[in-house]
Amino acid sequence: MPELPEVQALAQFLQQHAVGAVVGRVDIAALSVLKTFDPPITDLQGRDVTGTGRWGKHLGLDCDGIWLVTHLSRAGWLRWIDNPNPAPPKPGGKSPLALRVHLFTPEGAMPAFDLTEAGTKKRLAVWVVRNPSEIASIAKLGPDALAVTEDEFATVLKKTSQRIKSALTDQMVLAGIGNAYSDEILHTAKISPFATTGSMSAEKISTLYDTMRTVLLDAVERSVGQDAARLKGEKRSGMRVHARTGLPCPVCGDTVAEVSYVERSFQYCPTCQTGGKVLADRRMSRLLK
Repeated sequence: MPELPEVQALAQFLQQHAVGAVVGRVDIAALSVLKTFDPPITDLQGRDVTGTGRWGKHLGLDCDGIWLVTHLSRAGWLRWIDNPNPAPPKPGGKSPLALRVHLFTPEGAMPAFDLTEAGTKKRLAVWVVRNPSEIASIAKLGPDALAVTEDEFATVLKKTSQRIKSALTDQMVLAGIGNAYSDEILHTAKISPFATTGSMSAEKISTLYDTMRTVLLDAVERSVGQDAARLKGEKRSGMRVHARTGLPCPVCGDTVAEVSYVERSFQYCPTCQTGGKVLADRRMSRLLK
């Protein structure tokens, strides 16, 4: 899933490549992705692209007062095409293409960008709105993980009573962090994913805040400026524990462990984070009953 660093990099990529262009035809290959009808998506045609935006993991393109906003969900992505096929895509089918936006640049080029989604569970969402705050999932966001102050961070954590892994990934508590970067933040801060927010000391929260900013800013620095096609690989290359089950921890050499749920899993280092204790794996617990 694209998280704050990748969405920030995509916003920067569109700022450099799309702003200044004029929107041409907008092709919808999967009608289910469009979550709004007023203004109609055809209102984007002929408008200048004047800016980009990010709200948590939402990505937006300002088309002279009308916003095209997307949430890429777990398997969505943005793909830039310098020479797109001029023929409209066929709706439906097995293609990952959900939506294509054609552009006309001042230099006379006619590129496009695709919003795609792999897999069978289609959750990618697109809105066309006059104000991004009209979108319910944006209106409910907590403070942005890179904009929140340390005092605000401590306050929002103390207000929620849940495991710190869940709090970091709850977009209504803190916006922008998902499964991957929460694993990396907690590993770097040497905090158990199962630690509860209410039991964390002020010192531990301060350490977590500093670590969160360090991990995210480092990922943003590595991501911004990358071609959109290379961002996924850049994200994977920077991970120390996430998606590295069974491999040695780069800090202590212990084996990276995993806790699995129905649709996802997270990784951690027992030595660095839990005092050597292996956390209960819900999937294995069910199998052993």
